[in-house]
Amino acid sequence: MLDMPRAVLDSSVLVSAFLTPHGSVVRLLRDPARSCYQLCLSEAILTETAETLLGKSKLRRYAEYADDDVRNYIRWLLTQAEIVADTPASRVVPNDPKDDAIIAAAVAAKADYLVTGDRAHLLPIGEYQGIRIISPREFLEILG
Repeated sequence: MLDMPRAVLDSSVLVSAFLTPHGSVVRLLRDPARSCYQLCLSEAILTETAETLLGKSKLRRYAEYADDDVRNYIRWLLTQAEIVADTPASRVVPNDPKDDAIIAAAVAAKADYLVTGDRAHLLPIGEYQGIRIISPREFLEILG
C-alpha cells in the first residue's frame, strides 16, 4: 500500500467546511476524499477554528449554529486527525505572523500539503520545505 499523503487543513478551510455543509470544501472532510489522505491538525489550528466560529458575530448572521455545534465539530475533528505537537518556532509569513503557527504545524506533521484559503498570505508562498501550499480546490483535484 502506498503511503497516503499527509495534509494540514488550516482554520480557514475548517471554518468554511463548517459554514457551508453543502460546499465543495466540506468534501475534504468526507469520504472518499477523507480516506485518501492523513489529516493532520495542531492545537493552534483547532483553537483558531473554534475562536473564529464562536467569536465572530458576522459568521452567525451568515449561518445559524449553536456553540454546541462548534464544540461537537472540534471534538469530531479530534477523532479524525493526527494532532501534531512540538511545532517549531518559525518566521515564514512576512505580513501575518499568526500564520507561522500553521506553517509550523505542517512542518511538524511532515505534511505533503498545506491546504488553505488564505490568498493574501499563505497561498503566495507556494511551497515551504517541500510542503506544497495549495487551495482546497487544488487538493480535491489531486485526490481525484
